[in-house]
Amino acid sequence: MNFLAHAVLSFNIPDILVGNMISDFVKGKNKLQYSEGVQKGIHLHRLIDTFTDEHPTIKIVKAAFAPHYRLYASPISDIVLDYFVANDPNLFTTPLHLQEFAQQTYLTLTAHHHVFPEPFHSMFPYMKQQNWLYHYHEDWGVMKGLQGLEKRALYMGSSEKAFELFKTNKPLIQEVYNEFFALLKLYASEQLTLLNKR
Repeated sequence: MNFLAHAVLSFNIPDILVGNMISDFVKGKNKLQYSEGVQKGIHLHRLIDTFTDEHPTIKIVKAAFAPHYRLYASPISDIVLDYFVANDPNLFTTPLHLQEFAQQTYLTLTAHHHVFPEPFHSMFPYMKQQNWLYHYHEDWGVMKGLQGLEKRALYMGSSEKAFELFKTNKPLIQEVYNEFFALLKLYASEQLTLLNKR
């Protein structure tokens, strides 16, 4: 899952949100530099990623991109799935609701900017200024996300085909999302409860 999904699956808990959002940029024992709450968010992020990567329904989404993008099918799927999170009426009843959630997320993260690792520290101003979390509800927001991945991924090639495949496979991915995300949300909630008992 990508940034919006991880924000949603932080359950409005600031330390969990910070850890969940920076996790990909925290390597190995560097996790121990953070507060207990942020460490739980980092760990939760990794549990969410493992659950997602191993779930059979998500393999259906990856299969739509794999013939053209091989190993990059996984991060492409993560970006694409945020479109369906942003348009989930069970999470956001209106675009304004999504906008409010995005702005609150940026405010919470800004208050913790002093703990950001690189390159999240460099990336976050662009995320906030360009309002990535909100714009995932539009096709062009997905396109921008894929273009960003193209810039970071050395051997991915053009993202144009990935965007075409996203549009072509929207009904299929919607079906997968409808089945999967409720299971993921329940799993993340259960894991957070277990982390808080430690």
